[in-house]
Amino acid sequence: METKRYSAAASESVEREMKAMKKGELKSGHSGKTVTNPKQAIAIGLSEARKAGAKVPPPPRKG
Repeated sequence: METKRYSAAASESVEREMKAMKKGELKSGHSGKTVTNPKQAIAIGLSEARKAGAKVPPPPRKG
């Protein structure tokens, strides 16, 4: 039996960021530019969910 990897709170956070991206209201935290890439919007949503304490797997390690 497989368990869910992401909590409902994490899904809601990602959904909220995707809607903001589609409206053109989502800004990158680093540069402040408008986010247009859906993968970047998902990453922002998951990051916010992690900060809020939602069940989210750790980010992948680089290198």
